[in-house]
Amino acid sequence: MRHFWVFGYGSLMWKPGFLYTKCETALLYGAHRSLCVYSHIHRGTPEKPGLVLGLDRGGTCKGMAFCVAEEQWATTLAYLREREQATMVYREAIRKVRLAGGNTVNALSYLVDTDHTQYAGRLPLEEQLEIVTHSHGNSGPNTEYVLNTQEHLVSSGASDAALEWICERLAN
Repeated sequence: MRHFWVFGYGSLMWKPGFLYTKCETALLYGAHRSLCVYSHIHRGTPEKPGLVLGLDRGGTCKGMAFCVAEEQWATTLAYLREREQATMVYREAIRKVRLAGGNTVNALSYLVDTDHTQYAGRLPLEEQLEIVTHSHGNSGPNTEYVLNTQEHLVSSGASDAALEWICERLAN
């Protein structure tokens, strides 16, 4: 039986929304986690965009790899495309990730499309904080998304200095 893998680095870590047979902490090379995507649906609106994470070029990213059984793959892929590709701001890519156990697997990953109009690029932390603090979309407040992601990063042994900085200020 074949298995497929999905790499999660943001809300997929704490709310995958699909069936999987196992999950492991994993490291993806060649991209890093960044609040670099303007959210027009889930955490903001077109008039008042929120900010969500994307895998941007360069660096590494610690996240979670989810193993999906072959018989669940078509359903999982359809779900992920509906969830992640609502505005086509991400590109689907198969990337090698190293699992915590030492194995390397190919995993479906959603990389930010830097040519997309929702690509925010590298915003100053103060601007990120301002956007996150005042944005709300169909999936709830932008603050909830950032705080949940940071909480799950910490519980998985990962760290993200930018998210830590923002969360410290959200807590005050």
